[in-house]
Amino acid sequence: MKNEINNKKMTVINGGHFSDLEGFYNEVSELFMKDEDWKVGTLDGFDDILYGVDSDIIWKDSQKSREDLGFDLTKEFYENKIRIGKPFNVELIQQKLDDLIDGKGQTLFEILVEIIESHQNIKLILD
Repeated sequence: MKNEINNKKMTVINGGHFSDLEGFYNEVSELFMKDEDWKVGTLDGFDDILYGVDSDIIWKDSQKSREDLGFDLTKEFYENKIRIGKPFNVELIQQKLDDLIDGKGQTLFEILVEIIESHQNIKLILD
């Protein structure tokens, strides 16, 4: 008996393979863009590649990723963008940073999960 829920392909993001956003981008580039000559390097870029994905995604070691891509890394992510300035919208990023510090903002992990879940053709399973 097959153990498939449906006939969809399964893709595994392995949280054990990375501990920061750059590592996450490398992981998903390997999974979804093996034959491409560019790699994912932004949240928007990650969102864009998912439009062509017809696969359920299992995120193994998601709890590790939740911690790795959590408050501290997210705070650093926003602070770096503010330090760089243009082309980033510093006011918007400052607001996101303030929300994060106030406990109302999303961590990078939560943002990535939201991006995946916004694609109706993908079912995300956090493992």
